[in-house]
Amino acid sequence: MQKTSARLLSLLSLLQARRDWPGALLAERLGVSPRTVRRDVDRLRELGYPVVAFKGPDGGYRLDAGSELPPLLFDDEQAVALAVALQVATTAGAGIEEAAARALTTVRQVMPARLRHRIDTVRVTAVERPGARADSDVLLAIGSAVHAREVLRFDYSPAPEAGEQAAPRRVQPHHLVTWGGRWYLVAWDLDREDWRTFRADRIGPRTPTGPRFTPREVPGGDVSSFVAGRFLGADGAVDWPCRGEVILDLPAADVAPYAHGGVVEALGTDRCRLVLGSWSWAGLAATIGRFDAGIEVVGPAELRDAFALLARRFADAAGRSPGARAPVREP
Repeated sequence: MQKTSARLLSLLSLLQARRDWPGALLAERLGVSPRTVRRDVDRLRELGYPVVAFKGPDGGYRLDAGSELPPLLFDDEQAVALAVALQVATTAGAGIEEAAARALTTVRQVMPARLRHRIDTVRVTAVERPGARADSDVLLAIGSAVHAREVLRFDYSPAPEAGEQAAPRRVQPHHLVTWGGRWYLVAWDLDREDWRTFRADRIGPRTPTGPRFTPREVPGGDVSSFVAGRFLGADGAVDWPCRGEVILDLPAADVAPYAHGGVVEALGTDRCRLVLGSWSWAGLAATIGRFDAGIEVVGPAELRDAFALLARRFADAAGRSPGARAPVREP
């Protein structure tokens, strides 16, 4: 028979492995009597583990949630997985980086040397984007609305350079995802009647949340493919909200590496056709403008108008003295 301390650890490990354990089965797995199981359960309770008994034909025990976090027991693979996950959490931009780093230090200190060596071979380096950090309270609010299937109301701030006020939004939240070091909410926009993605670091949740809703399926049925398609526009397969065509005074070989999913067609040695998509016409025009070459807009008219809008904005910026406010212009 195992010593009491070793038997308690075995009992705790079993209780963590599944929700309900019949008392007779626990006694059989531990090689002890049901009376010994009852005594060991009492010892775990004294140590702070919320083990509760349930009645029935197969009456037994379960490890319940308590008001405090008692010591946990992990096998080797779980311990390594936890340490790696905590390293990743320090780079997640979710506002929990400091807490994750402290938790990683705590976990590492109690690990046996063989496991410390394994996790020390995995080093995660954080490469942060300025302004990409999302508040942990915001992520919790979004996650709660997703889980409860409740309409989420929030103020959404535009890009800082846009100089616009935050706009109220009403959405059916479906998924909270990460992409490229940022957190995004994938949701059905009730006012625009379309799918949208929102950067979590620009969301200011309002309370209370709205009524419950029946979730609809994201286009294609897979949120990972949907989000990847929205940001990459691979092979022109994604129905971007804005898609335009231009001719650039650059060789196709110089444009293709930076087209980010666009279609590039050579038109001689020093010109090419570019078909590209984006979230907005102004964003598309700005993306094309960074090629620093002559541009001929093939279409549509919205892209041509976006270039005109940016031209006015750039001209205003070039002629404005420091501290002066930009003139208000109609798009």
